[in-house]
Amino acid sequence: MQYSTLMERVRHLSPEERNVLDSPYTISNELYAALRSVLHDVGGQPDAPAPFLEKGEEEWEMNTYITCECLGWRGAWNSEMRRRAENDLGATQYFGLPYYARWITVAAKTLVQKGLITTDELGQKIDEIRTRMEAKD
Repeated sequence: MQYSTLMERVRHLSPEERNVLDSPYTISNELYAALRSVLHDVGGQPDAPAPFLEKGEEEWEMNTYITCECLGWRGAWNSEMRRRAENDLGATQYFGLPYYARWITVAAKTLVQKGLITTDELGQKIDEIRTRMEAKD
């Protein structure tokens, strides 16, 4: 099935069930704190201690950085759009993906959403690169 066909089928689907909050005075302090907390703003939140590990960037990370900078230079997006798209990934992907993996994930999503590439083209390019990398090994 082509991506455009799939998108046409799901275009009108959206979550309907929600609680409308009429007034900030009618919500609890806990809910208010949750609503004003964004994914990337984790300062002051409890976390398990983790050692700081000095790490150099790998080649794929530098390639991701360069690709994303070129997308900005060509006008496909800017750093604020990238940051916003990262926040929109949701907690599981935001905290589960490495830093540059979030960058490349939102770059792909942005290019598809803007219609600059299709998911079919993206998938073909990923397969092409995967084949090329496997041949190198």
